[in-house]
Amino acid sequence: MDALDYLQPGDRMGTAPASVPTDGVLGRIGSLETRIALTDSEIDAAQAVRYRVFVEEMQAQLPAEAMLRKRDFDKWDDICDHLLVLDRNIDGDPEDQIVATYRLLRQDVAMQHGGFYSDSEYLTEALVARHPDIRFMELGRSCVLPDYRSKRTVELLWQGNWAYALKHNIGVMFGCASFHGTDPAAHATALSFLYHNARATGDWAVSARPELAVDMNMLPAEEVSGRRALTALPPLVKGYLRLGAMIGDGAVVDHAFNTTDVLVVLPIASISDRYINYYGADAGRFAS
Repeated sequence: MDALDYLQPGDRMGTAPASVPTDGVLGRIGSLETRIALTDSEIDAAQAVRYRVFVEEMQAQLPAEAMLRKRDFDKWDDICDHLLVLDRNIDGDPEDQIVATYRLLRQDVAMQHGGFYSDSEYLTEALVARHPDIRFMELGRSCVLPDYRSKRTVELLWQGNWAYALKHNIGVMFGCASFHGTDPAAHATALSFLYHNARATGDWAVSARPELAVDMNMLPAEEVSGRRALTALPPLVKGYLRLGAMIGDGAVVDHAFNTTDVLVVLPIASISDRYINYYGADAGRFAS
């Protein structure tokens, strides 16, 4: 369940000052806290959590070395920051306490290393080029262990993303979100709903790479039920939409991860005032 499912949308066009917590911890709720990974061993532990979710639970097929090591890893891990949620009530070192993770890649870092991860599926270069005065940040590899799929955990992931974005003066968050399975037709209602109601247009338009693109316009607008479609959306996608996100044109099938992907684009200026007030305009709601 996405924490954003517990809130209601409000007026958009919120803004926020760029003050953030300074003690390294980006948020706390009860025994849970969120922060950026500090060591290689913590990143390795986050990769183990990703393996448990993506491979053992969702049947992803990773390269042979990753399957042997039981770690989801790739070249991007070396240049990304890794947002963690830790349960301090679990005995052991921080590596034993990681229950959720997100991978964060800032535009300045991406440009020094050949671009964003999403470039392999979407034409994000053109999107970024149209907004030279805005800093982009890519979100990816979001996962939560089954026992921690609760409001508190996802709230802390969002608190961490929000605080990190403020710290680095980010103007747009974007990244791929996934439907389970590699048959886009199985998600025709939801994909058509996104196409007709949430597609990014104008300066925010972005398309899947032509050789990979699957048409999301499978059903006419009048045949797409909003209630049915919203029920069919993954909680993460639903949460992004409630924040004010837009969806790129075209889905992409990722056979390795056994998913059908869509690209989410979330300008900070589009985030609902209600959510900014909830998480804290200075990222301080859960930081103490």
